[in-house]
Amino acid sequence: MKARVLRVFEQLDPKTDALVVANAIDPHLDQGFFYLFDVPSGLFEGSIAVAHRDGHLDVLSSLLEEESAQQAAKHDHSVTVHAMKDNADRERIVKKLLPNPGTLALNYRELTHESFLMIEKTFPSAKWVDASAAVRKARMIKDASEIERLEKAALIGSAVAKKIPAMLKTGLTDSDLAAEIEYAMGRGGASGRSFSTIAGFGPDGAEPHFSPRGRKLEPGMSIVCDFGAYYHRYASDITRSFHFGPRDDEMKRVHDTVFAAQEAALAAVHDGAIGKDVHGAAAKVIDASPFKGRFTHGLGHSIGLAVHDGFGMNAISEEPLETGMTITIEPGIYLPGKGGVRIEDDIVVTNEGYRFLTKAPREYLEVAA
Repeated sequence: MKARVLRVFEQLDPKTDALVVANAIDPHLDQGFFYLFDVPSGLFEGSIAVAHRDGHLDVLSSLLEEESAQQAAKHDHSVTVHAMKDNADRERIVKKLLPNPGTLALNYRELTHESFLMIEKTFPSAKWVDASAAVRKARMIKDASEIERLEKAALIGSAVAKKIPAMLKTGLTDSDLAAEIEYAMGRGGASGRSFSTIAGFGPDGAEPHFSPRGRKLEPGMSIVCDFGAYYHRYASDITRSFHFGPRDDEMKRVHDTVFAAQEAALAAVHDGAIGKDVHGAAAKVIDASPFKGRFTHGLGHSIGLAVHDGFGMNAISEEPLETGMTITIEPGIYLPGKGGVRIEDDIVVTNEGYRFLTKAPREYLEVAA
């Protein structure tokens, strides 16, 4: 964990005395807390991480999750866990750890206003520095243990993607399919879904962020399934598109075009590539097809402790890709009133280009009704 603390401080003003990361209550938990303190389980509501310039990390935990915290810190001498009984105890411990800070860094991006007021009251004379960019930058480059967990999450999602065709039958509702996908991820080792599962049948597939509403599957419908697993806090995000019943020649052309667009984008991925250029490689393929204008979102995003973990790749993204970044590549085409196709994979940027984390087949698949 020391390496992660030091990585954040490399991006911060050297005059900063410490970085304070404060959790509120679920879902307002700072993922930066779990980046600095690599604890596999627990919510750690109300907990605080105090990161010091020398790489040491002090973690304030409630009595409820003290055991989880101690287990995570057991073999790491750069971490000290402090059990706190209540808010007054928390304030006392933090003041002892930081007796007279001049400048404190805070992760503004994920800090609630209530938490800020608590910190401000504790250190009324301190000056504040926004550490959001530094935390974001550190989190974007994954270490080996992060990539290992991201790949495990991706393999869980991939295994479920392979099972979806067997789940499909006439009369199945989109809500039932979403539930089956999530159940299968849990059986496969996921600690939970990384976002609300999307299962869009027919015209609903033309909504990229569709929420299942009970539509029944009928022969001739296209299907878009977008889902992901958490594994030890790290997320996956995969989309596969199918066709149920008799072939629809137009939707087959849509799928072929999306596949070609994804291949073009993948070919553009390398250390130093600019996000908008990778997006543009996919957009160029789609815009040269009969479906110009129907690619309505960015090509992808970074993925890690959060599904959208730092930046997005779109037509205006100036973010350069770097070795160790984990991103999604997900072009799509959407035909209102008829359906859509999206193919999404998780990859890690390498010195040679990229490596797939997701492993499910990407080709067009017709499922017999």
